[in-house]
Amino acid sequence: MKVEQKGHTVTIKDTQGDLVSFLMKVTHEYKTFEKHNMIIDISLHQDLTVKGINSFLPLSKMHKKAKKSFVIVAVGVDFNAASDKLALVPTVLEAQDIIGMEEIERDLGF
Repeated sequence: MKVEQKGHTVTIKDTQGDLVSFLMKVTHEYKTFEKHNMIIDISLHQDLTVKGINSFLPLSKMHKKAKKSFVIVAVGVDFNAASDKLALVPTVLEAQDIIGMEEIERDLGF
């Protein structure tokens, strides 16, 4: 797991290749990241399933309840099949763009 912090955003990248243990590790260390917007980079995984992506849903809901952004970066997955409650994008740059837009929405009171 590689963690990078830039401003109000933390990017957490899976470097091991085991999605279940990565999710458990992020969940276990959640208190460390809860005050930041989060980008979860699982682009290392080439065999992602919708079920695997949707396993991040509880963490996403908890983070969004705290008025912070939660975006997942994944490649080779059917973006339409994943839950519409998840922000799912193919690149880290797009994830940063979504976080920027969500911060503007929060500043405007939406």
